Amino acid sequence: METKNLAPLIAMPLLLLAVEIGAVLLSLPVQASGIVAFENPEDLANPVWFIGILLVFTAFLLVLIKYDMKRVIAAVIGISIFLTFCYIFAAVTFAAMGETDPAMVIAFILAILATILLYKFPEWYVIDGLGVLIGAGVAAIFGASLEILPVLILLVLLAAYDAISVYKTKHMITLAEGVIDQKTPILFVIPKRKDYSFIKEGIGKLADGGERAAFIIGMGDMIMPAILVVSANVFLKGSRLGGLINLPALGAILGSVAGLVVLLYFVMSGKPQAGLPPICGGTIIGFLIGWSAVGFA
Repeated sequence: METKNLAPLIAMPLLLLAVEIGAVLLSLPVQASGIVAFENPEDLANPVWFIGILLVFTAFLLVLIKYDMKRVIAAVIGISIFLTFCYIFAAVTFAAMGETDPAMVIAFILAILATILLYKFPEWYVIDGLGVLIGAGVAAIFGASLEILPVLILLVLLAAYDAISVYKTKHMITLAEGVIDQKTPILFVIPKRKDYSFIKEGIGKLADGGERAAFIIGMGDMIMPAILVVSANVFLKGSRLGGLINLPALGAILGSVAGLVVLLYFVMSGKPQAGLPPICGGTIIGFLIGWSAVGFA
């Protein structure tokens, strides 16, 4: 492994940990505010609805990319990011101030400011910093809205879909390239060089020696394992380490990091890799080990 790759390869697990720990912390105001993605957390149809919405949204973006509708893509993703910020900031303000008009106004203003910052100054550290907030917030909302079994089904389905879309149909590669070309801030960007600028170079510009100037990892690769972490921590009762996290959730965190390390090993081959199979697989195994340690209680 080249020395210049060591720091970014260490940074990616740290970003995953930041998303997961942030999701656990944000799950508290999410529960207090009553913001949920699904009304019935036990419903096994929830993962199917999730996958269905994902497929429709993906197909829509692929059509836009095919016809080079860059402004529409930017608008769709921008609106999606803004609405996500609205829910995240609303969860925090509602938990602190109650579901009042001032709380809603503050959440709305914060969402506007965060979205403007992301689009007006999309440097890699801004994208990654706000990406951690987005990832943690989304994982907190979905994790607090889905019990363990639906989440496990969801992760298995998503891992299978990711593998098919990267290695078989390859449409996920097309989608990723389309998003990267427009510098859309829905990926984590980890630079290899100190002087790297996402604003000036994007990902497409190659550094000296014919290598890309930064690693990228999809936001979904960070969010999905964090959903199981939150679900385990919310729906499984029992003692919590430090009063914050239970053993099954901690096992899921450790398993997700192990899965990411496996993914990074294959990423060094230089070929596009499906992130969810090893990450989700490691998360599920780690969760099951932690759950078994407490007697499946």
